[in-house]
Amino acid sequence: MRIGELAARAGTTTRTLRYYESRGLLPARRGGNGHRTYDESDLKLLRQIRTLQDFGFDLEETRPFVECLRAGHPEGDSCPASVAVYRRKLAELDELIGELTAVRAEISVRLSTVEEPPPLCELGGQEL
Repeated sequence: MRIGELAARAGTTTRTLRYYESRGLLPARRGGNGHRTYDESDLKLLRQIRTLQDFGFDLEETRPFVECLRAGHPEGDSCPASVAVYRRKLAELDELIGELTAVRAEISVRLSTVEEPPPLCELGGQEL
C-alpha cells in the first residue's frame, strides 16, 4: 500500500509517517516507481506506536516495541527490552500518582478550611 492509504488506515497523517521513517521507526521501502510502499506489518507497527503514545509513552519509548515486532514476535511487548520499558513507565506512573495524591490531599484541606463557617466570635459575638 502507499503512504496515503497507510496513513488513513492508521488514523494519522503522511507527515507523521515520514517523521517516523526519519526516526527509524517505520521502514523506508520504495517500489520500482520510487513511491514508498508498506504492508500489513507496517500497519501493525503504527498501531503499536499509537497505542503506546495514547498510554503516555513518548516516541522513543516505543522503539523497543517496534524492534520486537520487527524481530518477528507476534506482540511488541514480549521482548525483554519492552518489558523493561513497561517497568520504567509503571514506576513513573506510581511516582506521579503519589505526587498527585499529596496535592489532592492539600487542596482538600484548604477547601474544607474555607468552606467551614466562621466561629460565632468572628460574627461579632451575636447568636443566631
